Amino acid sequence: MADNKQIAEDVLAAVGGAENVSGVTHCMTRLRFTLKDMGVPDTNKVKKIKGVIGAQESGGQYQVIIGQNVPKVYDEVCAMGGFAKKAAINENLDASKQKLTPKVIGNNILNYLSGSMVALIPILMAGGLFKCIGTLIGPQVFNLVPETDPTYLLFYTYLFDAAMYMLPVYLGYTAAKKLGASPVLGMFCGGILICPDIVALAADGQTALNVYGIDAPLQNYQQTVLPILLSVAALYWVEGFFKKIVPDVLSTIFTPFLTMLVMVPIEFIVLAPIGNELGNLLSAALFGMADNGGIGFYIGMAIVGGLWQLFVLTGMHIAVIMPALATFMSIGEDKFIFVASNFAMIAVWGAVFGAALRIRDKENKTLTFGYVVSAILGGVTEPALFGCIMRFKRMIPCMVIGGAISGLLAGILGVTLGMPGANSNFLVFLGYMTPGMGNLINFFICFAVAFIVSAVLAFLFGITEEEQKEMEAE
Repeated sequence: MADNKQIAEDVLAAVGGAENVSGVTHCMTRLRFTLKDMGVPDTNKVKKIKGVIGAQESGGQYQVIIGQNVPKVYDEVCAMGGFAKKAAINENLDASKQKLTPKVIGNNILNYLSGSMVALIPILMAGGLFKCIGTLIGPQVFNLVPETDPTYLLFYTYLFDAAMYMLPVYLGYTAAKKLGASPVLGMFCGGILICPDIVALAADGQTALNVYGIDAPLQNYQQTVLPILLSVAALYWVEGFFKKIVPDVLSTIFTPFLTMLVMVPIEFIVLAPIGNELGNLLSAALFGMADNGGIGFYIGMAIVGGLWQLFVLTGMHIAVIMPALATFMSIGEDKFIFVASNFAMIAVWGAVFGAALRIRDKENKTLTFGYVVSAILGGVTEPALFGCIMRFKRMIPCMVIGGAISGLLAGILGVTLGMPGANSNFLVFLGYMTPGMGNLINFFICFAVAFIVSAVLAFLFGITEEEQKEMEAE
């Protein structure tokens, strides 16, 4: 746990003491000093202060990067120096000065995704642990209660579904808060996507929803990420427009109404179907390669093994699963999508396990091991993905490489899934028993490759020193 008072004392001394400070404020992660003499601080020494992540001179300010505990450090600095407290700066004042390079754009997208999802980790973890308990007491493991038992249904199904299938609503709130849009309107956008009547229409096989006289593609958006993230990004601009033109006296009523009036067609006709449409293109490409056999099949196995979890995040996997399921039901086995996606899942286990071993901060280490338990026992990878892999950008290639190598190896060895309804937890091996012992051995070989490669890469390269310091300063 960070000693905020000590951090404040050390930082204030490093910038020349109170006598060298004309003013100080803070944003989400930084102390922002206006100094009388900018030549006083030794940036290299400031960076070495325990609890400090980084430091720089920018925009006429001396900025000391603290992390999420910066408000507490700011309070201590003001108390020590006798400075008047100012309201936090909500916006990133340096963002407009950044040149929009592909790297910057990519980082901004990842920051939006991870920033929106991290706040949901407690919900995802709780839902995952409830399912873990259900798995342990149910017929899958110890068989203490039957599938019809009320406690089993509560833990394994109801509480888990409340956490996972309502994801667009929760994400609508956090994404809107991240961008500065109205959180309740973000929730409204999420609620529209999972409205029970609309979900029922999709379940009944209806393929279109009439929106203002236009047929919008219809699908089940429960447990999806991309549709609501795109919708909230649009919401930010639409709401901002109406806030400017609607008179203040009418704004409370008409700004939300007009915003949602415009957002409904944008969401249903344009943004929400993007993941599905991309999924259709992806499905055609993957099965096209697989049908040609040879090198195309092996490339497809590597792609699915490496990128499947990212497909799931965007909702593209739905369009891929359906033809894979049809093939499975017709011939009674699968050597492609379900097999490679299983090793993609195991790569997540390994990557997060490696990260847990690497993390120094005890609280974050314990939390990350919790992600591993939730994924392996409960078959819930979302906390691991959003709480670890999407949080630390270097973790993504660690997961991708481990999954791609194991997927390719599974294709070469001809690993075959022979049991329908294979588990997404540690019991996943059961689906590979029916084709024979040789197949099971090959499965475990690929299992070991997926887990170990991802774990080793994550341990060695997944987390930067700055990220370690940021966790220790939280």
